[in-house]
Amino acid sequence: MDIIIPEPLHPGDAVAILSPASIVKKEYIDRAARFLSDRGFRPVVMPHANGPADGSYAAPAADRAADLMAAFRNPDIKAILCARGGYGSVELFPLLDPETVRENPKWLIGFSDISALHAYLVAAGVASLHAPMAKHLAEEDPEHYTITSLFRILEADNGPEIEYFSPPHPLDSYGEASGTLVGGNLAVLNGLAATPYDIFALGRDADEPLILFIEDISEAIYAVERMLRRLLLTPDFSRIAGLIVGNFTDYRHPDRNFPDMETMIHTLLRRNGINNIPVCYGFPVGHTSDNLPLPEGLHATLSVAPEGSTLTLLSGSKKFFQ
Repeated sequence: MDIIIPEPLHPGDAVAILSPASIVKKEYIDRAARFLSDRGFRPVVMPHANGPADGSYAAPAADRAADLMAAFRNPDIKAILCARGGYGSVELFPLLDPETVRENPKWLIGFSDISALHAYLVAAGVASLHAPMAKHLAEEDPEHYTITSLFRILEADNGPEIEYFSPPHPLDSYGEASGTLVGGNLAVLNGLAATPYDIFALGRDADEPLILFIEDISEAIYAVERMLRRLLLTPDFSRIAGLIVGNFTDYRHPDRNFPDMETMIHTLLRRNGINNIPVCYGFPVGHTSDNLPLPEGLHATLSVAPEGSTLTLLSGSKKFFQ
């Protein structure tokens, strides 16, 4: 099928703020709303964004799903900003309607646990935006490069166009590859394995190459190794034409086997004979302030060279899996 690129944002457009996963501090939602208003948009805080909480969840699953579906159905709302990740997005899947999502495409913005929703949208045939959320908009300088990059994509009249440069890393594997850009939080994506939303299996029938980006937080080196070994054992790993290793944060290192996460990933790939694809380490994506927005489901090119890595996505890239 073809991927649908949501329409760009224009001044005066409404942007929904909702909480599909964990509880969020009200101040982050309020300040993100002010940020959007100051930028010329109309923030719409969905009814259950601020609760009432259901345990660690921002609200009961039915209420969180209702907010998300209402945002998609509302023709005035042109983008959906997730307030935070945490845990709980996958609980909404049985309550969502992929036809509604595809018939009312709009940018869904978020990362971390929101990686599950990105997988859902791409499976429905709608491009999605792995990008900073409400806390980032509330706390960072409005001119922070990740924020300016986010709105450059959201406001692009001819579709998103990016060219990101990442400094060289001593473990980089050189080369160039093109494919459909997918990825996100590795633990979340690993949890969707062998489901209709398995991001690694999307487009399997067409043998579409993938450019995969991964990141995570608070996962031990051995836990990430286990996830990657599962992926290596699937037929889908052969479709990964390029790999972007983002930030792995808040984990204990060294462990008894590896000094850090990047060394483990590099060693694992080499030991399994994966030495013929470009691999970029230290790319600015993940649970840090340096979290560049990445459009999921669109065609991109990754080039890794001694002087650094470049990720390019040209406007008008509307082709998805056949």
